[in-house]
Amino acid sequence: MNIKILNILLNSDKKVSQRQIANELGVSLGKVNHGFSVLLNEGYIDNDYVPTKLGKNLLLRKRPQRAVILAAGYGMRMVPINTEEPKGLLEVNNEPLIERIIKQLHEVAINEIYIVVGFMKEHYEYLIDKYNVKLLVNSHYSEYKNMYSLGLAKEYLNNSYIVPCDIWFKVNPFSKVEDKSWYLFSKQKVTDSIWNVGPRGSVKKVSKGQAGDRMVGVAYVSTDDAEKINTALTLSLESKSALEHFWEKILEENGKFSLNGKLINQDNFREINSYEELRDLDFNSSHLQNDAIQVIEDVLKTDLKGIKNIRVLKKGMTNRSFFFENSANKYIMRIPGKGTDELINREWEYETYKAIRNINWTENILYLDPNNGYKLSSFIKNAHNCNSRNFVEVSKCMSLLRKFHTKNLKVNHKFDLYGQIKFYETLRHGKSAYRDYLEVKKRVLGLKSFIEDHIDKWVLCHIDANADNFIFDANNRLYLIDWEYAGMQDPDLDIAMFAIYAMYDQKNIDRLIDIYYQGKCDLITRYKIYAYIAVGGLLWSNWCEYKQSLGLDFGEYSIAQYRYAKEYSKKVLKYLGEK
Repeated sequence: MNIKILNILLNSDKKVSQRQIANELGVSLGKVNHGFSVLLNEGYIDNDYVPTKLGKNLLLRKRPQRAVILAAGYGMRMVPINTEEPKGLLEVNNEPLIERIIKQLHEVAINEIYIVVGFMKEHYEYLIDKYNVKLLVNSHYSEYKNMYSLGLAKEYLNNSYIVPCDIWFKVNPFSKVEDKSWYLFSKQKVTDSIWNVGPRGSVKKVSKGQAGDRMVGVAYVSTDDAEKINTALTLSLESKSALEHFWEKILEENGKFSLNGKLINQDNFREINSYEELRDLDFNSSHLQNDAIQVIEDVLKTDLKGIKNIRVLKKGMTNRSFFFENSANKYIMRIPGKGTDELINREWEYETYKAIRNINWTENILYLDPNNGYKLSSFIKNAHNCNSRNFVEVSKCMSLLRKFHTKNLKVNHKFDLYGQIKFYETLRHGKSAYRDYLEVKKRVLGLKSFIEDHIDKWVLCHIDANADNFIFDANNRLYLIDWEYAGMQDPDLDIAMFAIYAMYDQKNIDRLIDIYYQGKCDLITRYKIYAYIAVGGLLWSNWCEYKQSLGLDFGEYSIAQYRYAKEYSKKVLKYLGEK
């Protein structure tokens, strides 16, 4: 308060009264009178209420010098917009969010601005020339929360604002002078905050089960606190577990919040975390219209107002999909993921869906574009994926798979198992990360003639017939969905694919085979399925290595696939040798 009084006195062209200052600051006249008394007694103003040299030096020390804007994140909740533009560049009233923030910083004479970028970083490059900002590149934006981003800017936190890129303020929240560090909270109560801001800015934990003040993400760090926060960030950068948190985690010390809290009314700002939040703030934003939304509007005969409750679904291995509602119905819109164009032939997928269109246990496709892969389908309500450890459900899946195979459907394309291995090897560029890859590959290729000599029939197969693609609805009706990889193949390959995706051991693999074949699988066929497990393992191992080159990691799944290639190629070759 006293610093703000001092700042008004210094920057006023004419003498201002204490009442005028009280009105400007929105506080009582008594508080201003007390502030004048303190400033006078401590030598910051003279008897004429003019700031002294000591007062001017104090203001210099209390003046914000720079800002760090965090703009590296992918913004998963912004589907479908985030396929075209990073959320910091979304426009509200024809102005990108990040440009509004920069302009508001300039209004208070802050020109030293650092922007931490990552996802679609190239889109922010123009800001260097337009506003003379500096870009800091976060190459791990898909792996860590924004703790890592702030860590990249830790040397710039002295007298600095920290600002997320996806926030819009009605009134400039920044100031030419700041007395001490603070963190911004909204007066809105939310269940995901454990903090409440007291009358004088103290921040305390809420009682268990109570809602706290919403955390906004904006902070000011003074000289006094910068070194402490810098040290905490340095320690966080050395800990992978710490990097999985948002940067605010370092403000929690022994159950207490290390900065003062500052409150803002909910009406004075908006966080743009979703498509609907952008729509509600600016219905005419140019970013509300994109290809996916246009498809929805055209197919469902609706408009922007009719598309509600958008939420991103679990990030798939191949695609990014989002759920939404229209009227009383629910839908899923698929948007092909990173690198998908090289993996999936969308014209073949289109042909497959034409071939299965009369089967009533596949998803209801309302729209499928063979060029860009956009797919709109009805949502299966109250559904769950097959639990690969629940063999009652697995038995139903195998029964449905067997039923599908006996339909003997045909298409004009095949799934070339060995050709796909070679294709993925080309995509991943360079040698495999597995030291004995060439040896394992040689054994797997050695199974080819055994497999081809024992194929009984050649029909349309799902290829990606894993437990996640078998869906049970509320009435326990079973569906088989997602036919991207489907093509002409040996039905036994589908059995192998289910097994290796579930990461079954030998006992469960044999159990799966016996379920599909109803206890009548001959030894040759069993070993042919083992061979498919080896080939499929090598295929998906290469697929994982390619995806990893794009920054996507599938954990133990990738190693498990390579182990299938390694162990089951040995098993089949041993059997063939003995035979």
